[in-house]
Amino acid sequence: MRVAVLGAGPAGLLFSLLAKRRHPRWRVEVVEQNPADATYGFGVVFSERALEFLERDEPELSRVIEGAMERWPMQRIVHRDERVDVDGNGFSAIGRLALREILQKLCRGAGVDIEYGRAVASLDEIGDADLLVGTDGSNSLVRKALEAQFQPTIELLTNRFAWYGTAQPFDCLTLTFRTSTYGAFVAHHYRHSPSMSTFVVECSEATWRRAGLDRAGDAQSQACCERVFAADLGGYPLVSNKSVWRQFPLLRNERWSARRPRFGYAVLLGDALRTVHFSIGSGTRLAFEDAIALERAFAECGDDVPSALAAFERERRPIVEKLLAAAKASSYWYEQFSEKMALEPWQLAYDYMTRSGRMPDERLKQMAPRFMAKVEAARTGGRAGT
Repeated sequence: MRVAVLGAGPAGLLFSLLAKRRHPRWRVEVVEQNPADATYGFGVVFSERALEFLERDEPELSRVIEGAMERWPMQRIVHRDERVDVDGNGFSAIGRLALREILQKLCRGAGVDIEYGRAVASLDEIGDADLLVGTDGSNSLVRKALEAQFQPTIELLTNRFAWYGTAQPFDCLTLTFRTSTYGAFVAHHYRHSPSMSTFVVECSEATWRRAGLDRAGDAQSQACCERVFAADLGGYPLVSNKSVWRQFPLLRNERWSARRPRFGYAVLLGDALRTVHFSIGSGTRLAFEDAIALERAFAECGDDVPSALAAFERERRPIVEKLLAAAKASSYWYEQFSEKMALEPWQLAYDYMTRSGRMPDERLKQMAPRFMAKVEAARTGGRAGT
């Protein structure tokens, strides 16, 4: 059986690794348009316990990744220069390139053929394959080529964001809200290695235009963000890596697999299948879970591709849809964050933690007792400090 994987991201590499290990006679080939050492976006973050499934399903990979991660047991919200810590809301992070290198090494050791630096303009270039796995991101060629079958829908959020890095070693995952002469900005920042942090800047379209960022080049955009967040960067500059301003696309597909004329079947994983807003730290987790679920489906169905794809979607879709609902609520909260900044720091932090509608006070008290004690004190006339 020949399996062709378009895109060497987390989903594509993990599925290739698992499939080749279980089916050593399969011909598993990965094609990636970028060089092996190219990556964009700096780091990836995982919410607490988000990788427990990996320890269960792929312990070797879990051990390697865990050893390379930065961790912290809480999240911080900074508003009006006041820090509000939310205990029990832990996260971990790793550099995108470091994660990719770990997966590359494991794949090559298992006998997966990975071809870097090959741009594919048409699916015909892939040729005959029993299965084509599209893990080629939110601008997926696989999805676009078979759009009539996948039936995608895309909603562009109105906010603009740019993905930077910095050598400032932040204590934990932090949301920092800042006002400027142009309007409100928020930064999502966290360290993903001992010497490097991710720094994502977001603002409304109106603020983006008032600041001239719709006309600014890379250096001017970076300088503007450094001025807005000077108090948080501690003298460190931002680092750009194709840090263009974008609108986040909320993508989903009505169908997850398709029939390729003359060339077998296709399936989408990761961001090619659906996107989740970066504010919930679940994009890479979902990509990994997709890969594991698809490989499991083939373990159950053997070389029966249609049956395996049907089983994959049947088992996976309800889980994904539930998480997508929470991610959408989070993304809509950010669309209104400038109005939220009228709240006191503790109120903003509480509103943020309950933004999905799935975090009642009792659950939040169990997860973050110190934070909620300060919230209760502020509600009754005290003050919520750090």
